[in-house]
Amino acid sequence: MKKEGKALYLNRNLQVIFAITLVAVMGVASVTPAFPKIKEYFQLNAQQVGYLIMYFTIPGIFLAPFLGMFADRFGRKTIIVPSLFLFALAGFACGLSRNFDLLILFRFLQGTGAAALGSLNLTLIGDLYEGRQRSTAMGYNASVLSIGTASYPAIGGGLAMLGWYYPFFLPLLALPVGFFVLFYLKNPEPRNKQNFREYLKKTYTYLQQRRVLGLMLLNILTFIILYGSFLTYVPLALADKVNAEAWQIGIVLSFASIATAVTSSQLGRLSSTHGDKSMLISAYVLYIITLIIIPLLDHIWLFLIPSAIYGIGQGLNFPTIQSMLAGSAPIEVRAAFLSVNGMVLRGGQTLGPWLIGLVYVAFGMSWAFFAGAIFAVLMILVVLTMIR
Repeated sequence: MKKEGKALYLNRNLQVIFAITLVAVMGVASVTPAFPKIKEYFQLNAQQVGYLIMYFTIPGIFLAPFLGMFADRFGRKTIIVPSLFLFALAGFACGLSRNFDLLILFRFLQGTGAAALGSLNLTLIGDLYEGRQRSTAMGYNASVLSIGTASYPAIGGGLAMLGWYYPFFLPLLALPVGFFVLFYLKNPEPRNKQNFREYLKKTYTYLQQRRVLGLMLLNILTFIILYGSFLTYVPLALADKVNAEAWQIGIVLSFASIATAVTSSQLGRLSSTHGDKSMLISAYVLYIITLIIIPLLDHIWLFLIPSAIYGIGQGLNFPTIQSMLAGSAPIEVRAAFLSVNGMVLRGGQTLGPWLIGLVYVAFGMSWAFFAGAIFAVLMILVVLTMIR
């Protein structure tokens, strides 16, 4: 490993982690542009479309902590490799489904495979890197994540032009990633000699810190906004207000991810010149601006402006929180610690479409975005009162 972070992305271990990250974000980002076609094919309402996200994320809420404990006790690869294989096969089955209940069932199984991936990739970064290298690696990983979320909507939108089910075949790419993890990842594994009761007590000690609780609350609010207001209702607003096609929706969503990738790639430098609190507050101000602007627009390409603003905010917010959390626990309990955070993220992903869906049903499309802005104001209050 190089001492300077600028060449860190060339490290093979980090490149394998990048591949895991690209799989972890594939399950939602690649299918959202197909939502209007899925809605039409199955004769659904907007809230029912949100079930495709909700039932994908539910397994992570319940399974992530247990999978994290298993990863601490039996090794990271023991959990990651089977998860990748299940994700691939269940995703493929989604593409073959022509019954909505069956589609939801396979989404649930695919979500089971994805449950550990979003936390164990961060656990591996925490295991392999320290200090500024960790911030740099988190930033690079967030950039890769954003490249994936930028590419997948465009790819998914293009595939959805052929049929709503084609984006669901992309998860087959997780199969070769599983073999890369098995044969090429060289990571330290925890040596847990403590008994299970001591292990749980130690994990709880790190979780109950006020700062950690604040960071996890920020995470759940981040994903309520992302999966509720942004990823679910931006595609529907584009389809309803400007009659956007799937490929146009993909471009708008991709624009946010490109902005996130550029911003987060500079996290190592930004973290050494700006305080964490100021970066987080700036991110939430950008969220508020975005969510207030979107309901006012009536032209397809004007949506690129708030999309870019939101992406910059996400680039400042998400990797900063993950880097702070990864350094808050030692290797012996890190997987469980970050898996609890993964459970929190899944909670936000699951609650987002449901909560914003209730607002949408009660008050209309505009309030699906205004509600997200209110959550962003709450995030500023959390930073000011809980993050020190």
